[in-house]
Amino acid sequence: MEKGNRQVVVSALQFACTDDVPTNLATAERLVRAAHAKGANIILIQELFEGYYFCQAQREDFFRRAKPYNDHPTIKRMQGLAKELGVVLPVSFFEEANSAHYNSVAIIDADGTDLGLYRKSHIPDGPGYQEKFYFNPGDTGFKVFQTKFGKIGVAICWDQWFPERVMQGHAGANVVPLVASNRIGKEIIETEHGKSQITFYGNSFIAGPTGEIVAAANDKDEAVLIAQFDLDKIKSKRSCWGVFRDRRPDLYKVLLTSDGSKTSS
Repeated sequence: MEKGNRQVVVSALQFACTDDVPTNLATAERLVRAAHAKGANIILIQELFEGYYFCQAQREDFFRRAKPYNDHPTIKRMQGLAKELGVVLPVSFFEEANSAHYNSVAIIDADGTDLGLYRKSHIPDGPGYQEKFYFNPGDTGFKVFQTKFGKIGVAICWDQWFPERVMQGHAGANVVPLVASNRIGKEIIETEHGKSQITFYGNSFIAGPTGEIVAAANDKDEAVLIAQFDLDKIKSKRSCWGVFRDRRPDLYKVLLTSDGSKTSS
């Protein structure tokens, strides 16, 4: 981003998925274009938007939904769209990497360049969310990507709860905007025990640098959320709030343990 031109417009998309990849890609592209028409520079599409959320069931055949990162058809299509519109697009997909599988996001810059990959770090397991059956824990670590419009970091779904904060808390504690995109609609999956159904709760939102909600969707309707931020003003606020000045990493070593016990050092 050029010096002195530090305004950025971000967008969160929200829609109901079918279990047909071309239909979902067409919906995603339509909403990306709508966000661009509203001035968006960085546009977030929801997690695993190519199809239904298949992790409701433990099914061997669902591994066929995974594709390698290199030459992934959805990523290539979104690279073309990002270049055409001049927008940044994080693209979620089910990744096959040799014998491993990941819940991943590729970051596409505004010129269509693929800036790299983030693999989901925290993998949940429970009724309706049996992700450990499909996904290895991510091995990329948390990453920051330098895009045309500024630096962005990415977390995926369950990642939001760690370490001991949630999304509005992440925004406020780091004095940064945060964009959250979630799907809507009812999805029914055949499982080994019969049909499983989830009604997704939407409520996608954009939080400002103090954790305040500046744009929000409901739990039923398709949405294109938009918010504009002045990155220079946010940088100044981050400095004057003192949250990074007053951090005490030496006191946080207990977070490196699983049971909350003190470390010997």
